[in-house]
Amino acid sequence: MRLELTHRGSYAIRAVLALARAADGEVVPARAVAKEMDIPARFLPQVLGDLGRAGIVEARLGRAGGYRLSRDPAKISLLDVIEASEGDARRQTCVLTGKACDGRNPCDVHEMFFDAQEAILARLDDVSIADVIAGGAAPPTSAATVD
Repeated sequence: MRLELTHRGSYAIRAVLALARAADGEVVPARAVAKEMDIPARFLPQVLGDLGRAGIVEARLGRAGGYRLSRDPAKISLLDVIEASEGDARRQTCVLTGKACDGRNPCDVHEMFFDAQEAILARLDDVSIADVIAGGAAPPTSAATVD
């Protein structure tokens, strides 16, 4: 089973981390973000546009323009960033048939996969960008912990 982000999702997380590491409120030029985080410059405007529409970053126009976070990094979760760049992270197809899955006519493993998906999403929602910058994710806070 694979759990991976698209390039767009990976670039979004990297861009947000670069902006979070900047001095409080500092505007960072897109070129600097691209270089620091090894993001292709041609993709960065699309990614930053996604993040801007989600209210995570804001653009400053002009000669000294660039981007900065719109919110405190402690109030931005990894899930916020992922969903800003990739859309709803919930699986929409059945793991067994590949057909649309809405739970009204579940397959034999629907509930287990649904529960696992919800646990992953809850964990991503529990981890803030500030947690990542501080050197790691905070310990799980919900009952979704696996021993």
